Amino acid sequence: MTEKTKNNTAEDSALNYHKLSIQISLNGLSFCILDTIGNKIEKADSITFTKELTPYEVQKRLKEIFTKHRVTNYSYSEVVVVHRNNLFTLVPKAIFDEKELVNYLKFNTKILANDLISFDEIESYDIVNVYVPFVNINNYIYELFGEFTYMHNGTVMIQSLLSTQSNGKETVCYAHISGQQLDITVISEKKLLFYNSFNYNTKEDFIYYLLFTFEQLKLDSDTTKLRLFGTINENDEIYNLCYSYVNNISIYIPASNTFIFDKTEEDSGIDFTILNTL
Repeated sequence: MTEKTKNNTAEDSALNYHKLSIQISLNGLSFCILDTIGNKIEKADSITFTKELTPYEVQKRLKEIFTKHRVTNYSYSEVVVVHRNNLFTLVPKAIFDEKELVNYLKFNTKILANDLISFDEIESYDIVNVYVPFVNINNYIYELFGEFTYMHNGTVMIQSLLSTQSNGKETVCYAHISGQQLDITVISEKKLLFYNSFNYNTKEDFIYYLLFTFEQLKLDSDTTKLRLFGTINENDEIYNLCYSYVNNISIYIPASNTFIFDKTEEDSGIDFTILNTL
């Protein structure tokens, strides 16, 4: 295993100016290579699996996509891995104890005795995200690149949305869709009210999780803003179904990054969390 450190020194940074960001889930994977000098996305790709794979099957697919794009031919100043799964829980920093990681997780998710448990501190918001990373993926990345940084998808999602919400008084429900995974983040008065991740198979599953969140948080479907983003547009069945229940709904377009995209790459295919780790 690797600690959460970066694989660069002052000398290396002068030579290695590319940054690699990778997102891993059992439903798909994606990666992005940034030229930090030209501020240009040089390579990117995203794959959604037709069914949920095992962590070792995902590792095999990651190896294939790395070979296809010759990812290991680059030298990197920084490598970041984002783990996207449901094996997490949020803990207020004020009561967080690193010795209690297993106890935080065991009531929310099924964990095994040999599972590695890690945690991220969500900077400036006094929240700790306790989670189980994909250990085999971490080991594989370490073999390829040496020391690297890893974190949970929820950490990136929460921190990015909290830092970009402009109006502190409004309540906004953000629903991010990627493959068959739904991440719901609710923010009010620049504070996190709720974050959770759900796997769904049908549009009915999707609307159930969304409306259940509204019900539990006592959100008003007439005034609460619903912002959908990720792999969704206004012509999707899911969007139309949500429109039947929530009045203030729209596609969320995250604040534009200043990255230049190579003409062979399309920014629409790069996941929100990937871009927010660059």
